[in-house]
Amino acid sequence: MLARTVLALTATLLLAACSGSPHATALSGTGGAGAGGAGGGSALVDASVDTGDATPPGWRLVWSDEFEGPAGSAVDATKWRFDLGNNNGWGNGELEDYTDRTQNAALDGNGNLVVTARKEALGGQMYTSARLLTQGKATWTYGRFEARIQIPQGQGIWPAFWMLGDNIGTAGWPTCGEVDIMENIGREPTLIHGTMHGPGYSGGNGIGGPASLPGNAAYASAFHVYTVEWEMNTIRWSVDGAQYFATTPASIPAGTTWVYDHPFFIIMNVAVGGGWPGNPDGTTVFPQTMVVDYVRVYQR
Repeated sequence: MLARTVLALTATLLLAACSGSPHATALSGTGGAGAGGAGGGSALVDASVDTGDATPPGWRLVWSDEFEGPAGSAVDATKWRFDLGNNNGWGNGELEDYTDRTQNAALDGNGNLVVTARKEALGGQMYTSARLLTQGKATWTYGRFEARIQIPQGQGIWPAFWMLGDNIGTAGWPTCGEVDIMENIGREPTLIHGTMHGPGYSGGNGIGGPASLPGNAAYASAFHVYTVEWEMNTIRWSVDGAQYFATTPASIPAGTTWVYDHPFFIIMNVAVGGGWPGNPDGTTVFPQTMVVDYVRVYQR
């Protein structure tokens, strides 16, 4: 993600991620590699590419959630758990109270998960939403991590699909590592961001890049497939099958450590407000929904 701080308290773990400002170096075209890529604009991706449901060549499906089930039912508790509450704004000044209610995360009966941010008073906050994690359920070292999502929109709305190192409880953040597969902030409807954070390159110094669609189309207007391919000593980001950024150990600052060599878990959430996106204003319409068709994990 671009700069973000997440402090997720569980019975045994303190989750932490970063806060800061948009920062990343963008590639000037698809398929590039490494931080410090050419240009200062966003990479252009071709949304007309149909990635389909076929298993990508060279990969095998090892885990998925297709979100099949009756409308209004909860997610599969064998695959997901929830972070709850506001936890002092999760380090970002966020305004939502995260819940595990089906009002905030439920199946729609058409093979989708719907994460809903609502304007309602709960837990001392003025908004509610949901954050789902595979932590404690499933982790992976290396793989292709992919979700087909239609993101929400509006000032102060902050959807994300990302990963944290499973050793966060012992190593802490950012030493555990963080890979932000997709982030969007509502005031940038035509951009998504992919970023990695580690020791010595976190927060506003995270390494990543933005991507835009042809014609500067708004991402919220349709479903898109957001993917990271993470292998030994390389991470590649793509949208709708078009790579827009990549990193290797050569991408990180001298004297820092590449920490992407151990299990990570998946997180999906819709935040409301915070230092990076800013807060909702009179133009923001509620409720806002992030619709997730599937989440899939492949390995070699």
